[in-house]
Amino acid sequence: MQVNISLKQVVDNSYNITIDSLPKIHFDTKVAIVTNPKVAGLHLGYLLSKIEAKELYIITVPDGEGYKNQASIDLILESLFNHRFNRKSLLIAFGGGVIGDMTGYASSIYQRGIDFVQIPTTLLSQVDASVGGKTGINNSYGKNLIGAFHQPRAVYIDPYFLATLPQREFGAGVAEVVKMAVTFNKDFFEYLEEADLNNKEILQEAIKQAVETKADVVAKDEKEHGLRAALNYGHTFGHVIENETGYTKYLHGEAVAIGMVMANALSVKLGLMREEEALRVKALLEKYNLPTSYKIENIESFYEAFFLDKKSSDATITFILPVGLGGVKITDSVDKAMVLSVLESFGK
Repeated sequence: MQVNISLKQVVDNSYNITIDSLPKIHFDTKVAIVTNPKVAGLHLGYLLSKIEAKELYIITVPDGEGYKNQASIDLILESLFNHRFNRKSLLIAFGGGVIGDMTGYASSIYQRGIDFVQIPTTLLSQVDASVGGKTGINNSYGKNLIGAFHQPRAVYIDPYFLATLPQREFGAGVAEVVKMAVTFNKDFFEYLEEADLNNKEILQEAIKQAVETKADVVAKDEKEHGLRAALNYGHTFGHVIENETGYTKYLHGEAVAIGMVMANALSVKLGLMREEEALRVKALLEKYNLPTSYKIENIESFYEAFFLDKKSSDATITFILPVGLGGVKITDSVDKAMVLSVLESFGK
């Protein structure tokens, strides 16, 4: 006996990304702004001058990757229940990638899903984390292993917030810009080599190109069944580094920068990238004071940690490898000995 449940439907998850000064925004519902003390202290007054809502609440969670966990989600959800939020209510993620990921995840599970809006305040979150609907939290097994695909209703990217960004945070965002250029757009990479991203106009153009690149990829593969996985270039190695260092030594973009250098080394060994191209990527990262080296203490342990990556399976590891500049290959057939030889070069 069989009962067929037909759920075929066309769902339109389209939304606009505004790259400009934050406009006046009105919400005819209950709204909660989720932020952290640092961002609130710098910019909450500015945001409140732009937001109108039926009821408006502020939810403050601790600052940092180490708090991107279930305890913080429980704090957000408890506040929503206490203020009797319903399915028409809305959350605003106001902060960097950590805030965006947690707010998106909380909105995806509260009463089985409510709307949220991204207002990212770091360069990394403006060019990457706020776009595409990936949400989640970390646990003891790794980064972003718990989460959901939940697209925001809108994204507002206001360069105004970057004026107070520490230099390390700025560099971490540059790493994500470089990531997209290396894998998808050689012309953009060459533009970045010559550009000075400390110039406001040039930076805004780089943000625009990075966002357009990511939006194009997400539109083709929202749930990461294929092409979108290429956006994780540098992340397979970088996530292991973050986990090994307890998410405290490196910012996410810094770990990704090191991860790109490691992925490039593997690409060079496989003949997918020339040594000269790998050195150009490294030089561009170092131009913004990003770390490009890491000493691996236990090669075998580092290798085994790859299997906790979401793209990997029980028996194979999926690597995202650049093909020259502007190309990318997703493969799960790299020989273990080849990978170990690359890791050993970082263990000396």
